[in-house]
Amino acid sequence: MTFLLRGALIEYGTDLIGPIPNVVIFQFNPESLNRSFTIPRPPGGAEREQAQAGEPTTESIGLRAYFSAVDALAENKVLARAFGIGPQLAALEKMVLPGGKIAGLVGAAIDAVGSALGMGGGAEPPTQTIPRQPMPRLLFIWGLTRVQPVRIESLKINELEYDSLLNPIRAEVDIELAVTKVSECSDDWLAKGAQTYTELAKEAQAIANLANTAEQIVDLITI
Repeated sequence: MTFLLRGALIEYGTDLIGPIPNVVIFQFNPESLNRSFTIPRPPGGAEREQAQAGEPTTESIGLRAYFSAVDALAENKVLARAFGIGPQLAALEKMVLPGGKIAGLVGAAIDAVGSALGMGGGAEPPTQTIPRQPMPRLLFIWGLTRVQPVRIESLKINELEYDSLLNPIRAEVDIELAVTKVSECSDDWLAKGAQTYTELAKEAQAIANLANTAEQIVDLITI
């Protein structure tokens, strides 16, 4: 029996319903994903300065996830019959919205009223008494050696098919992720642990590559 690991996005540390975190497990693992690295350079034109490291290198990940309710409908699953793949898409959408929408709406209303009152009187802008809610904290899991803290930079949902109630039953979702660099001073121990784990896994693989390199050098010399 073959065991299939699935990729997943996990939201944690926000206002969730109950003790279970908001988890989206990819129904079908994306066929590919792209990774890009941006290497900031320090300002200035001197060659010596350009050879020095600037800000930390940033990594972004792009992938296309596929969702379908066909199998669940064939198995007469209650949720699929009622909502199609709506629950999975709603869980993804929640990951790009602040955790406390009510507080955020109240804060926006206070700002709007304060701005209106201060337009003609030259008064100082009102102090915002209700802070905005933070964006969700996310972990991206892709295999045994990649568990990374991320944020969703963009989310594009393409609904492809509907049932008789206009519930989506098939969709493609393009997701752009930015890998979050967690500072040593952060109190987000889960993100710090994930970052450290992934960095150590990369270091181990890079060291393992030395054995391949040594063999290739021997082959090159003996040719």
